[in-house]
Amino acid sequence: MSDEKDDPLMVRAVEKAFRILATFDAANPRQTLTQLADKAGLDRSATQRFTHTLSRLGYLRKDGRTKAYELTPKTLNLAYQYTRSSPVVLRAHPYLSHLNRTTEETISLTVLDDTEIIYLSRYLSPNVLDTDVIVGSRLPAYCSAGGLALLSMLEDAKIEEVLDRSHLRAYTAKTIYDREGIWTRIRFVREHGFAMVEEQIYPGDISIAAPILLADGNVMAAVSLGASRFRYQADAMVQRFVPALVAATRSMSQAIPT
Repeated sequence: MSDEKDDPLMVRAVEKAFRILATFDAANPRQTLTQLADKAGLDRSATQRFTHTLSRLGYLRKDGRTKAYELTPKTLNLAYQYTRSSPVVLRAHPYLSHLNRTTEETISLTVLDDTEIIYLSRYLSPNVLDTDVIVGSRLPAYCSAGGLALLSMLEDAKIEEVLDRSHLRAYTAKTIYDREGIWTRIRFVREHGFAMVEEQIYPGDISIAAPILLADGNVMAAVSLGASRFRYQADAMVQRFVPALVAATRSMSQAIPT
């Protein structure tokens, strides 16, 4: 973002249109023109042109009574096309599905996006864990199992940059969000090859994760296994699931092309 002003190939209109789409979230599912202009940092006239265009293209819908805009199902098209074309998602599928069947626990595939992880795939357990995480959900990297697994593979300076940009805060009474505590967990992953978190974001959740690497050593994604803390303690999770999880990620590392 900091180099955008110096980028002669940057099409500002496209960037502004996506800026408007990005303002919609769970807290703001419907917004008026004034609200959109304020959140997107655009003047009202420009916002009106962009919302009109996005509406004509089918990505926004305007409520005739309230005049508020909302996203349409068409916005799911990009995500759908990604999941059907991503080599990581496609190649990981049989391994994740097998891991889900053999462990009967929730298995997820995540990637790092700046300070957060994004869920690309999710295979639910019959012992459903009561969280609102779905494909496309984002969680902070510093206190999630997948995030710690991915951060551990970065250079120290890069990790510090990510933490500098992160909003470090407690989600539960057990969240570790101080720098020293985060680094302790990152060093654990580097030493043992997997991450473990307990009730860091959701009460009752316990998760483990391991990274998927390419042949050149670059991190691609992380696979996590989530379960209920009321069913497993940390030692039991490690003994029962870590060997299978690490074996699966190693196999995926070889199967996913560079």
